[in-house]
Amino acid sequence: MKILVVEDEPALNKIIAKRLKKENYAVDSALDGAEALEYLAATEYDAAIVDIMMPKLDGLSLVKKLRAQNNLLPVLFLTAKDTLEDKVNGLDCGGDDYLVKPFEFEELLARIRVLLRRQPDFGNNELCLEDLVLDTKKHSAARGGEDLNLTAKEFKILEYLLRNTGAVLSREQIQDHVWDFSYEGASNMIDVYINSLRKKVDKDFPNKLLHTIRGVGYVLKKD
Repeated sequence: MKILVVEDEPALNKIIAKRLKKENYAVDSALDGAEALEYLAATEYDAAIVDIMMPKLDGLSLVKKLRAQNNLLPVLFLTAKDTLEDKVNGLDCGGDDYLVKPFEFEELLARIRVLLRRQPDFGNNELCLEDLVLDTKKHSAARGGEDLNLTAKEFKILEYLLRNTGAVLSREQIQDHVWDFSYEGASNMIDVYINSLRKKVDKDFPNKLLHTIRGVGYVLKKD
């Protein structure tokens, strides 16, 4: 899952991003609302953490622009503005939740989980296709009851494929969703991870689930 952190205090932005990455989220960071719009135009996110008081474009204006575009991205406002009127304004302009600074990271993480669970595709901790089961809460994956022993990146890729079962995903889509914009790995890195994942998911099973669509990308589906 990929989250955009929009916070104009560089130190706090970096701390939030680091903690989210530790929790196995892919994270991009923007320092103002205008920069955030550029990120949002370039790729898809599962949620955004947005400060309200920012230069160039404040958080309220940013979210209003998103909602005017029918963008339903879940947004958690993170701000020092703590009056009831501030909270009401934040929610009325399109925010989904509101957390006041200073805050505890455990509460922030819990609120993010709640936001994600509200989305239809994220309501269930278990994602399944035939005998392939991925548990996002336990961070485990198994096929035929056998643990697949996935790396962190393999887990993220498999989760993304499972959430889009039957849809062909390009290498660019997978990279944009699983890695952040600072990623500068080898051009064939997605293929390397997919090949490793295929060995773990399909090697010992007659019915293959992970398929390559030549010239397009990859799809997880029943053979």
